[in-house]
Order: sequence, then structure tokens, then C-alpha cells
Amino acid sequence: MGVSLLSKRSVLLTLLKRSLVWTLALMAFLLLAGKSFAFVYPEHRDIAILGVQDLDPERRATLDRVWAEARMGFERRLCEQVADADQGEKTACIDWAAWSAIAGDHSCSSEDMVKTVLETGWILKVADVTARLKRHLTEAKNRSRRVNYVRDSDLELQRADTDYATRAGSNNVHFLLARPSLRIEGVPYVTQCLSAGTELNALGAYAWYHVSALKKASRLSNDSLSPEQRSALALAALADEAFALHFLEDTFAAGHVAGTWGNTAVRKGTHDYYNEHGVQTATWNGEAVVLNGDAYMRPEDAQRAAGAVRTSLEQVLDAASGQGSIPFDDSAIASPETLNVCQSSTMPAHAANPSVIPLLIDVTNNVPVPALAEGVGSLPRFQAELGPFIGLSAAAFGSELNGGFDETQTTPGQVGGLEVAVRVGLGLEGVMNESGDGLVFLELGLRQDTASTMNFSDAPALVQTGAIGAAIPARTAYTVRLRMPFWLIPGDLVLGLPILAISPKTYAQMAVTASNGGLIPWQSGIATPVGRFQFVLGREVGVSFYGYWKEEDRLLLPPAPPGATEVRLIAFRSIGFDFPVLEYRPFRSFSLDQSSSVMVQLFAGFDVPSDGSVISPAGAPAPDFRTIYRAGVRIAFDWRHY
Repeated sequence: MGVSLLSKRSVLLTLLKRSLVWTLALMAFLLLAGKSFAFVYPEHRDIAILGVQDLDPERRATLDRVWAEARMGFERRLCEQVADADQGEKTACIDWAAWSAIAGDHSCSSEDMVKTVLETGWILKVADVTARLKRHLTEAKNRSRRVNYVRDSDLELQRADTDYATRAGSNNVHFLLARPSLRIEGVPYVTQCLSAGTELNALGAYAWYHVSALKKASRLSNDSLSPEQRSALALAALADEAFALHFLEDTFAAGHVAGTWGNTAVRKGTHDYYNEHGVQTATWNGEAVVLNGDAYMRPEDAQRAAGAVRTSLEQVLDAASGQGSIPFDDSAIASPETLNVCQSSTMPAHAANPSVIPLLIDVTNNVPVPALAEGVGSLPRFQAELGPFIGLSAAAFGSELNGGFDETQTTPGQVGGLEVAVRVGLGLEGVMNESGDGLVFLELGLRQDTASTMNFSDAPALVQTGAIGAAIPARTAYTVRLRMPFWLIPGDLVLGLPILAISPKTYAQMAVTASNGGLIPWQSGIATPVGRFQFVLGREVGVSFYGYWKEEDRLLLPPAPPGATEVRLIAFRSIGFDFPVLEYRPFRSFSLDQSSSVMVQLFAGFDVPSDGSVISPAGAPAPDFRTIYRAGVRIAFDWRHY
């Protein structure tokens, strides 16, 4: 029987290792999918609303006229008001102010955005979700509530827009390029951002779409068009400008000013840290500023970004009314721009238009100066829990048992012990936000159990024998612990491997959902002022192999058969299974390349013995073993090096 158990153990270890290797390989691409948006949807929309409200009456009248032309044929989907500051949570239409929020985060081009706004049903769900988020952020009294509100919103947005978490993961288009040197001035920096072949960036994307909007707007004032043609051109011009404004607004978020250098995990961690805690910098025109970002926008942050939005929008409206410096361009087509900011990696080539340069400078002078690139003087960096790691874990535990292994041993008792282990794995906890739990690891270690508090027999003489008379002796075990998220049932990401070959996008969506609580998000992390709680049943299993350390364990059992007087000495092995149910993490610290935390787990499990062999007395009957059930508390210290 011992050989059979050893064989089973080898098979189990092989399956666990293969599962981990496949899951790591298949989920690694999600490292490029960390959500690093600058402002959340309602913040983008509020900035656009402020920009519209700050327009002078003449330009506001021009905007209302152009918007009315753009709405022709789409009056039910497009709101009558350009920017409805009083729009509630039951969204029946999309106003223009919302387009800058939909751009980039919920669409990849101006053309894609227009199709999303006009043709999809899910965009109205997105508007409802984000309206609730706006109210919740206003109501948030502390950081933990804010984290939970953003977490809930992200999960709802992922269900409404299945590409939400992965759409913007292939480049740094939402970020400002880091400054290459301390002495670079505004105009050379902006020129670099716009140059063909430069990494796609926020200012470059803004300029590309803003220039496209200016060209289309110029035709509105100089061309003889039918009402239908004017409507198409007005829609395209406003769409291009809204798409441009998304990236202009991004340049005012602290996490996007801090710089883009470093691997994906460093960029994501740095982005999240500075958006919350803020960063001090200056605009290119010399104004000192302090910025916040994503879900932490203050009124002064919104007003500052809205000023740049107003300036940009004024240029488009002036072009549409024939008062701007943009010459009539009959080559501007009456359809939205198609540059895909999700897939492109570099700035495309473009024809220089001297009349555009002063307009771009007027806008970009108010943009914050980004941090320096990697080197002396660069801002401190932080890493999200993304990427492969090695780690150590030390734990203490205590558990309540329903009795001993023999069928006659029904007296409950307790067992304690210690564990130490090494682990390798993949951190995916920051794919969307810090409430995610995409941790995947395989852990190998040793476990030392104390003797049980109950004796092998209820005989009164055993009360004073201590551990010698314990129903379960002190034991040592090899341990294996496996953790991975699941979409609907434990292990389904491994079972879903065929989906990867058929549809990698579908598998990515499953993995993102799994790492954020699953399809039924009852396993989402819950932040509180005193720590983080999470239900984790099915995400982790610990397996302990008792009796394989040097030799089989020894166990004392009552005499048998009836009338026998000698205590039986049994050699046996067993395999124990532990399943964490609830986790509590009071704190976590993180540096650039390592993290540490303390975690408290409530767990349940069982211990399955093999058929034991009798050592003495000779001829005594083999025991009738039973499975032991247990529940307990495990306190673990977890250290990881990324």
C-alpha cells in the first residue's frame, strides 16, 4: 500500500507541476494587460463638461450648432445637450462630453468610438456603471471604500465591455514620454513626441487626432455641403476632437507624468502610486502644480485639465466658424479617423502643416512637464504585483480534529504546527486594480505537526502520559501547495486550454475575470481600514505527505481484538488536504522588486490514512482506519522577490 501511495503522490505532483507550468505560460501575456488609465470614466467626462462650460457664449453657440448637425439621424442615442452635468444613473443617451471618456479606454480609434456610441447596447451599461462610480467616489469616506468602489466598478465594466481590461495593454499611448534630459525645452519635447517612429504617446495621439479634427472643422465653414454631408462631417470632426481630448486629459494625471520607463509591472505600480499620492511638477509655461490621478482627481486637477480642453476645443470651433488660422482643406474626409491606438506602437508619418504648430504649442504649454527618464534625478519607481517571482513562506497553524484515525477514536482534539516552504509563481494581482487576486504559485516545503491533545485511548491512566499517549503522534510531512484563480470552477483555466488555441481573446477575458473574483465575483477582495478580506475557497489547496520523511510514522492504538491487553504499535502513512476558505491580510509592504505580507487563513480539510501495518504485538489485527476531518487557522508570512 505504501508503494501505491507513493505512486499516487508522484502522479499528483506531476499534475500539479504541469498545471502550474501551463497556467503560467498561458497567463503570462496578461502582464501586458494591466489597466493603466489616467482618469476613470466619470473624471474624464467631468473634465470635458468643465471645458464646455468655460467656453464663451459665441463659441458655445457654435458647438451647439455643430452638435445639432452631428445628431441628425441619431437623436435617440445622442443627447440633445452637448454636456449634461445633471445626467443621472439611468442613462438613456450619450452626450458629447462622454465621448472623451469612451475614447481610448472603451474604443481604439475615433471610428471605433463612433460605432461603439451609436451601435452598441453595452455602452449605455458602461455609462450607468460609471455614473454610480461617480456617486460612490463622492461618498467615499476613506481609502478602503474608494478601493472597493473602483473594484466593483471595474468588475461591472469588464462584464459590460469584455475588452475593458486588455484593450490598452500593448503600448504606452496613455502616458507622456519621459524627458530624455533635464534641459530639454517644451517645443523640442513636443516635436519629439510627434515625430514619426517615436513610441506612441499621449501628446502624439492627441496631436494626431486634434489636427484631424481641425481639418474636418475647416470644411464646415468653407465647403458647400448638403445637410447629410454636413452632418457626417460634423460627427467626424467632433469625434476626432473628443478622441484627442482623452489623451490630452491623460497628460494631467500624476501617474502618467511620472514616466513610462521600466517593465510592465514597474510602469503599472508607479502609475498607481503617483495617481493616489500625487506628484509635484510644473507646466511647460512655468506654473508649479501638484497632480493626482485615476479615481483620486481633486477639483483643482479637473479645472487645470479643463483649461487645456477648452483651449483645444476653441481651436476646433474657430475652424468650424471660419475664424481660425487653419486653411480650408478639401481633402478632409467626412468620416472619423482610423489610427488604432491599441495596436500601433509608433507615431505614424504625417505631412507638416506650419499653421498647426502654433495651435499645438498654445495647448501643450499648459501640459505638465513629465519626469526624467531612467537615470540620475528620476522619480522613485514602484512595482505592481505583476510578473514571475520566487519566494519564501513561513506559517504557524492550529486545527481542531474530529478524532483519531482509528474508528474507536471519536474524541475531538487539537493539533498545531509549523511550515516552511519555497515557492515559484506568477503575480497577476494588479491586472485591473489592487483588489485583484491573480496569484499563481507552486510551493514545496516541510511541515511539522505537534502531537494531538487527545490520547489514543480514553483510559484514565493515559491522562499524565502527554505526547507519548497521543492519538496522533508528532509528525513531519513534505508539503505541496498550489494556488491559482478560477473563472467558474476550480481548475477551469487549465481545463480551458483548448479555448486558447481557438480564441486567445476569450481565454484572456476568462483569466481577467478569474483574477478579479470569478464569473460570480463573490471572491473579490474587500478592503477595510484594518486590512483586506477575501473568500478564497477553491483557489488554493495544500497537500501534506505524512510518513515519507525517513520512514513511516508510528501510531499507538488500543488493544484488539476484545480481550487483548497489549497496545498495538502501527506503521502508517497519510495524505492531508487543506483548503483555505477565508483570508485576512492586515498589511502588505512593497518595494521595487519584492513584497512581504502577513496573512491569516481560516481553512478546512481532511487527512486520509493508508492501511497501516502492525509492528507489535505479532498477530494483532490491522486497524480500521478512517479519514480525519479538521478546521483551523493558519498564520503565514509571505515574501516574494520579483
